[in-house]
Amino acid sequence: MARNGGHKRTLHNAYSYSRFTYVHSRGPMAEPKLTKLELQIMEALWTQGKASIREIQETFPEKNRPAYTTIQTTVYRLEGKSALRRIKKVGNFHIFEATISRNAAERRLIDDLLALFGGHTQPVMAHLIESGKLTLEDVKEAQRTLRKLERKDKSP
Repeated sequence: MARNGGHKRTLHNAYSYSRFTYVHSRGPMAEPKLTKLELQIMEALWTQGKASIREIQETFPEKNRPAYTTIQTTVYRLEGKSALRRIKKVGNFHIFEATISRNAAERRLIDDLLALFGGHTQPVMAHLIESGKLTLEDVKEAQRTLRKLERKDKSP
């Protein structure tokens, strides 16, 4: 017999539950979850500041460039998620800008990744070290950040 009232606990269920808890604990202004294509579109806007759908599409490498309509649909979805907004209309097209910061999107991705590991950072850190992606300079920077946080916590 499966746990949790007859439901099997799978990685997907665990992730969905932890994401639900995370989003609802953050309040009504939680950052939206973004797909890979959405992040690529947001990257174009973070880099350019503002752009039309055609300008966003042209930031993709020509070899694997998504169709205009794919970018258009995804931009409209991002607009629905309040990740970007239309700032003006020029002729028959709109100009868009990001409404969430790159930093906020990165934090959301990292929080979602950690949720997959039950909030435990050790497996992620171990992988970064073993793969050579975490350098000694990265560790030193993390130590400086931790020291700053400790000082901030101790001050009134």
